[in-house]
Amino acid sequence: QVQVAESGGGLVQAGGPLRLSCASSGRTFGSSATGWFRQAPGKEREFVAAISRSGTIIYSTDSVNGILAISRDNAKNTVYLQMNSLKPADTAVYYCAAGSGASKRAGDYPYWGQGTKVTVSS
Repeated sequence: QVQVAESGGGLVQAGGPLRLSCASSGRTFGSSATGWFRQAPGKEREFVAAISRSGTIIYSTDSVNGILAISRDNAKNTVYLQMNSLKPADTAVYYCAAGSGASKRAGDYPYWGQGTKVTVSS
């Protein structure tokens, strides 16, 4: 079993930065990739970015409003999502998920966190 937990959400002004963290624990072997998704009120969950354990990175070309950078620290089993130049449209609950490979599909990730809320004020 793999547990993932997000942290770092909160209230930020438009144009500001925010860094989210996703820590994995438990049987992390085989769950080598981490994906970030988000869900805004009244909208479907959408892919944001993903990174494999070897460093392969995928970014969404549709959902990004600000500037993103995903990275990972394998020693800490933690993945970071740095978001800069945030806009009100980036307001959402952000989820991280663990799976065997970097993918844009939510169904490819069997392990999910509870989400962390990000609110961008105008």
